[in-house]
Amino acid sequence: MLKQIHWKKQLMAALTGGFLLFNTVSAFAAPIELSLEESIAKALQNNPAIKIADTDRQRAEYDIRVAKGGNLPKLRLDHSDGRSKTYGLNGAANIKNQFDSTVTLRADLYTGGEVEGTIEKAKIGLKVADLDVEKSKQQVKLDATKGFFTILQARNTVKVDQESVDQMAAHLKNVEAQYNVGTVAKSDVLRSQVELANNQQILTKAQNAYEIAVSNLNNVMGLPLDTEIQIKDELVHKPYDLSLADSITYAMSNRPEVIQADHNIEIAKQSVKIAKAGKLPTVSASASQRWADDDFPGTDDNGWAVGITATWTPFDSGVTNAHIKKSNSEVEKSLQAAKQTKDAVQLEVHQAYLNMIEAEKRISTSQVTVEQAEEDFKIAQVRYSAGVGTNTDVIDAQVALTQAKNNYIQAMYDFNTSKANLTKAMGVPVETVQ
Repeated sequence: MLKQIHWKKQLMAALTGGFLLFNTVSAFAAPIELSLEESIAKALQNNPAIKIADTDRQRAEYDIRVAKGGNLPKLRLDHSDGRSKTYGLNGAANIKNQFDSTVTLRADLYTGGEVEGTIEKAKIGLKVADLDVEKSKQQVKLDATKGFFTILQARNTVKVDQESVDQMAAHLKNVEAQYNVGTVAKSDVLRSQVELANNQQILTKAQNAYEIAVSNLNNVMGLPLDTEIQIKDELVHKPYDLSLADSITYAMSNRPEVIQADHNIEIAKQSVKIAKAGKLPTVSASASQRWADDDFPGTDDNGWAVGITATWTPFDSGVTNAHIKKSNSEVEKSLQAAKQTKDAVQLEVHQAYLNMIEAEKRISTSQVTVEQAEEDFKIAQVRYSAGVGTNTDVIDAQVALTQAKNNYIQAMYDFNTSKANLTKAMGVPVETVQ
């Protein structure tokens, strides 16, 4: 009896433990509910593209430190060991050791503007790197936004296609019932069966597109691809307030690529300044202390020296002039590149804006079309049930209704993604709420 009670206790403990484990696994497997803002936040936190850009920015900071080192003194230690053998007049060999140590402190007082130009060039390079980080954030935000709306589109498409399957299944039952009493032909049954099978295939494709859309957003957010997501929002139409001209003006002042193009011009100008330094003299100051002896490590004080050195190369076979001309050509190149960039940004804003407006117009027209298609489908069903309509009329009306609903979903998706493209084209910072 005691063994039986003990066995029952073990069984209950195992069942209880299994139940708790099952609930724990279920909790871990629960889908993640996300809004658009939360999706963007996760992407900004986890996407490696931003981390790569931030690493490049840190490198640009070190470039400034390296450049500033040109204005700082440098301490140099030199040590040499030597052994020599000489012969006297009487032919006797004389072997001598020499141990020499020198400490030199040197500082450049004037470099013709080379160091200053290098420092300024590095500082501008940091600004460019900062903008690269912002560019990466804006691109990740766009990718997350489009991925989010793609899921919404796919989810709504699955819903519409499921409705189509349900409608055709109900219609097939009606056709079969009428066929059984001899009021319709066998061809109506066959045609309805084929149409139902076609709708089921379309639904399967839509479900697969939804799963792919979820995986794509997971990839952007840095989550495992099989993470289950539930989107909180729906496709909505929030009108855009700015005009095309205002959008372009904003982009010209805020788009990172535009600002970078202007910075690149300044970098090229600093390169000219650095190249011209080759025509000017350089001045440096130094102080040294030397120890030399024939015993290691050579500790006898052999004196010290301080001095100022000026160096000028009036002729270097045209090398400096070539550097200057090369740098000037880089300035011209950067000017043309800046113009090309600004033209491209304006075109990008223009296209995104017009695409958004075009999609917005389709939203209103497709809404009306859906209402008309729903009414037409109802009428076709009633007429067929009354024996005054054809099976083809019902199927055509159902296909038209599905197409109208999908057109509305597509218009809503196109509007929201075009608006996101416009935001990216304008260079709106990711922290700014739209």
